Amino acid sequence: MLPSDSAMQKFLERLLSRSALDPAEQQAILNLPCNVLQMRARRDIVSPGETVSNACLVAKGLVARFDQMRDGRRQIVGFHIAGDMCDLHSVVAPTAGWGISALSGATILHVPHSALRAIAVEFPAIALAFWRDSTVDASIIAKWVGNLGRQDARARVAHVLCELGIRMERAGVAASRTCFVLDATQEQLADAVGLTAVHVNRTIQRLRRDGLIESRGHTVEVKDWPALAQTAEFDPAYLLLDDNARWTTQPSAIRTHGSGQ
Repeated sequence: MLPSDSAMQKFLERLLSRSALDPAEQQAILNLPCNVLQMRARRDIVSPGETVSNACLVAKGLVARFDQMRDGRRQIVGFHIAGDMCDLHSVVAPTAGWGISALSGATILHVPHSALRAIAVEFPAIALAFWRDSTVDASIIAKWVGNLGRQDARARVAHVLCELGIRMERAGVAASRTCFVLDATQEQLADAVGLTAVHVNRTIQRLRRDGLIESRGHTVEVKDWPALAQTAEFDPAYLLLDDNARWTTQPSAIRTHGSGQ
């Protein structure tokens, strides 16, 4: 399978985790045109203020959305993994008030806004699925704001690890939430949790001493998931992965789909 085919399949699976799409709608997603870009680590994909005509779908690697201060300092406001279309909202807001950067080496698919608009018009259920997917990204940013503004360093780092573990597991990027690759430096993690790299290092060492995690290179192994989640006050509801939240479109109404996991 080509990287573009695999990435589009992962994007479809992300949509299907929250929305019901019929076979024709699913095929329309898989048939979306794209251009493949290979990005080196620490390279920007979209710069703040740039006007774009394509959305970015992550095929491989770890990507971050960020805000940038006048002096060049950055605040990472979200991580994106394989299967995430990290700026789907750019279809309706093409001038970026944020940036997107490859934290690791990454493969990115540029999907034309024109193609995304066309299938959203042709298939209303896809438009709703796109809307719901963008809502997830907004929900994650809102949770990150609370985490950054009201949690201590230990809880901030633990929350990021819990979120990535869950998301990577559900996306099939990692076999389990308790063992995954976090392909980011401590400096990049510091930009995500509002701390210095030194403080992040000390916090990770404390989580190790407490028996919550182990790390080897970029591989994170969660030794005690309940304790890590408790430390983070982590509740995955904001990720909108509960099957009860799935919806489908009917000719004259919108009704709930599914009744639990």
